[in-house]
Amino acid sequence: MSDIYNEQKINHIIELYKKSRERDRKKYEKKKDKPEFKLENRMRAKAHYDAHYRDVKKNNYKNNQEFNKAKGLFYYYKRTDRLELFMKKYSDKVTILYEGGFNVKNYLETGSGSGSGSDTD
Repeated sequence: MSDIYNEQKINHIIELYKKSRERDRKKYEKKKDKPEFKLENRMRAKAHYDAHYRDVKKNNYKNNQEFNKAKGLFYYYKRTDRLELFMKKYSDKVTILYEGGFNVKNYLETGSGSGSGSDTD
């Protein structure tokens, strides 16, 4: 293998690649601000999103909806310094947070925990 690609050939291949990348970059810089390019690019990106990610994102949002609501409520009570009231009043939300991997007790112990980690009880 080393006979096929000696040091000189490897350097030549690298230089060709660098020149190619520079040429492509210059082409892109010339056309990126043109309105027709922007329109085509947006259409291409939207088609890709619709084909691959729309349903995935929608399902992900639905699956995590309760967790995100509980997390928002938690941060509200944290911001108003009433975390103990949150723990007593919304024990079902605390359970949802634990199941999602969010450790509420870290915030009670330290006052500003990372919110993640394992439950050590």
